[in-house]
Amino acid sequence: MFTTRPEIAATFGVVATTHWIASAVGMAVLERGGNAFDAAAAVGFTLNVAEPHLNGPGGDAPIIIHDAKTGKQHVICGQGVAPDAATCERYTGMGLDLIPGTGLLPAVVPGAFDAFATMLRDWGTWELSDVLEFAIGYARRGIHLVPRIPAAIETVRPLFEQEWPTSAATWLLNGRVPQVGGLFSRPALADFWERLLRESVGDSREARIDAARNAFYRGFVAEAVDKFYRTELMDSSGRRNAGLLTADDMARWSAPVEAPLSLDYHGHTILKCGTWSQGPTFLQQFAIFKGIDIAAMDPMGPDFIHTVVETAKLAFADREAYYGDPDFVQVPLATLLSEEYNAERRKLIGDTASMELRPGQIAGYNPIVDHHAEDRATWLTRDPGAGEPTVARLGATGGDTCHIDVIDRWGNMVSATPSGGWLQSSPVVPGLGFPLSTRGQMFWLTPGLPNSTAPRKRPRTTLSPSMVLRGGVPWMSLGTPGGEQQDQWQTVMLLRMLHHNLNIQQSIDAPNFHTEHWPSSFWPRVARPGKVVIEGRFAASVLEALKARGHKAEMGDDWSEGRLSAARIEPDGQMFTGANPRGMQGYAIGR
Repeated sequence: MFTTRPEIAATFGVVATTHWIASAVGMAVLERGGNAFDAAAAVGFTLNVAEPHLNGPGGDAPIIIHDAKTGKQHVICGQGVAPDAATCERYTGMGLDLIPGTGLLPAVVPGAFDAFATMLRDWGTWELSDVLEFAIGYARRGIHLVPRIPAAIETVRPLFEQEWPTSAATWLLNGRVPQVGGLFSRPALADFWERLLRESVGDSREARIDAARNAFYRGFVAEAVDKFYRTELMDSSGRRNAGLLTADDMARWSAPVEAPLSLDYHGHTILKCGTWSQGPTFLQQFAIFKGIDIAAMDPMGPDFIHTVVETAKLAFADREAYYGDPDFVQVPLATLLSEEYNAERRKLIGDTASMELRPGQIAGYNPIVDHHAEDRATWLTRDPGAGEPTVARLGATGGDTCHIDVIDRWGNMVSATPSGGWLQSSPVVPGLGFPLSTRGQMFWLTPGLPNSTAPRKRPRTTLSPSMVLRGGVPWMSLGTPGGEQQDQWQTVMLLRMLHHNLNIQQSIDAPNFHTEHWPSSFWPRVARPGKVVIEGRFAASVLEALKARGHKAEMGDDWSEGRLSAARIEPDGQMFTGANPRGMQGYAIGR
């Protein structure tokens, strides 16, 4: 049913990412004496060049780290905030029901650069110039294009040619889409990084990194963004709109460092980002699984799929009803993760598929969810660049996000999920060579909801890195691209490891699945109640059994679900890693 390839084992260090060149960069840093934080920063910047359809310097990057020196774990929140002008009234006054998925209006403060720079400053050992050397080299001399990049450019080429001239100048070569496998350079991006380094002046390594952060958020980068975002450009609303983001919005923000959320499960402690992300749905699913005998189920069978899907429906319904930036809304997280609450939620899982969106009832709260998201499916034909380029109808990825896992010889660990600033969703800022995040599309425009837009508020992102402790000791970093699917695919992977003794690579290779039952976080926020997509390598009888239970089940291609990667370290110091074979792009390396 699935391959039995071994994990990659190492004692020096391991790196797993969504692109082979970035993995090689990370290992090069480890081999040259850098730690996991140096390596992850170098990988993150390299991914800006290697996978511009999936992430960029103007994107987002939630990061979970383990610091071996102190024995503590931290979340670095690389999710930027909404502009001061981004009120519900401002958007609805423009005749909008949803924030567009493309263009300038959905921009938030770009968070990825500050997240990686903060990690490098406070936990790394390398200079920013050394970390950026790899990315600058690839941007200047060129990098080989994977098939997804020309495909993404071709999809939105008319938009570039007719409406976004700065993107046409960046991504088209003499008016043509670049070829698969050809070298593609980004001279404007290389110039940007080199200018950033020229302005990184200081008496210490930390001061030089802070100078670069100031140049980005309070210097020439913020000035270029402010000027360009006063331009009116086409977006997925079908109209030309100027942006709301300003230099002042950028100047007031820096990446906060927070404690991770956690849940204990069968001798393991699972760590996730806060309720400004969808990460707690992962914890809620495992809280429900505590009362279910997962180990007794065939991990490739219909009972397993049905149970996981129905559990996900409950957790994500709570996401819709309760999650938001905890700096702005009071999220009843203690209740949502409690034994008592999830014992009641568990009772809702029956033998047949539910078609309802059922958040839990919590005293003092009025849970509101969108029951009409299915009606917006026709909006998807409006604009080819809309939303996050994530999972297609039958699970085939047309792009999405990136992920990074690194463990070094000292036991430091990084799990990072950079994304946003996609080439196809936002126009390139002149003088910088990259577009900005459109993560603001994840806000609602109905006042009073936990995830309603507000000035300086974080949108509830789908980005969701994970870390797992075993017996209180850091054990594994894992994650995946995939929008709504991130905390579904990771759940399946971890369940199969903990209950069915699969190793990292086996868990990644095994056929996976997802549901699209609840409203998507991406414009136009469509739901497909009851829909389940399973990979073609499942037995045909599994599909029929799911349909018999009432699931609107479909079978996708053989290798179409997930872009998972993971790395773990054992008590004897051995490290293991694995990466996704789907798309022939992810890569794990160690020695």
